[in-house]
Amino acid sequence: MTALETYPITVGNVTRHVPLVETLPGMRIPLIEFLGDTELVEEAARLLAERVPEEGDFLFSIECSPAPLVHRIAQMTGLPYTVARKRRRAYMEDPLIQEVPSLTLGASETLWLDRRWAERMINQRVVLVMDVVSSGGTMKALDRLVQRAGGTVVKRLAVFQQGKREFDGEVEHLYEIPIL
Repeated sequence: MTALETYPITVGNVTRHVPLVETLPGMRIPLIEFLGDTELVEEAARLLAERVPEEGDFLFSIECSPAPLVHRIAQMTGLPYTVARKRRRAYMEDPLIQEVPSLTLGASETLWLDRRWAERMINQRVVLVMDVVSSGGTMKALDRLVQRAGGTVVKRLAVFQQGKREFDGEVEHLYEIPIL
């Protein structure tokens, strides 16, 4: 068995050596996961919470890795939040659906937002929160869901920016990471 190749990342005072994974032939990325790493989540949330604008009313992200991050930012700021799901759940009523290309998966995904949560964004000034922004496709899809729900995006935040974004909107990020 060969040793796992890693890449060092630092968020504030927390350093991790994350695995390098090949997501597409010839493309390796540092795999950063916030799930289960409370110390990393706490530090990243602290740094991002400082950047949430005063006019922000609501936080929005996607399920899985950024979910504990947006949850902790919500606790720190007192703002409500929700996440878009990556598959339809049986309880969803008339969900908003948005396609999104994924650099990490190399294929498109579908994001689902229950109508009841979408209605909570009506006339809200929404802050988007992501763990890693690569091409910007997911951020663009979240933007579109907020618009369709009747909200306005006032800020886009991410812990990491990876590679060149194709998304035109501004994303404030804390750190850069490479595609190797």
